Amino acid sequence: MNTQERIKEIVTSHPVVLFMKGTPQFPQCGFSGRAIQILNACGVSEPFTVNVLADEGIRQGIKEYANWPTIPQLYVNGEFIGGSDIMTEMYESGELKEVFPA
Repeated sequence: MNTQERIKEIVTSHPVVLFMKGTPQFPQCGFSGRAIQILNACGVSEPFTVNVLADEGIRQGIKEYANWPTIPQLYVNGEFIGGSDIMTEMYESGELKEVFPA
């Protein structure tokens, strides 16, 4: 299975997936930390997370998968939502909470 297939399998196997630097308990960058805080505030207490720092193939491959240059990246029901800036905007407008499965 190549990297793109692995990424597709991850994002389609879990309702909420966050590709991030570090872990929810120990985010390795401020943007990843903010993404976790936003998910928690939306009631998503246990998103499936992928630490891109632990897998160089995923770290590069995820940027190509969504054609999005930065990490973190949020996926809900297999669909790319955005990075931390988009998550922040959607959270502040109330839009983000509506994309999560009940």
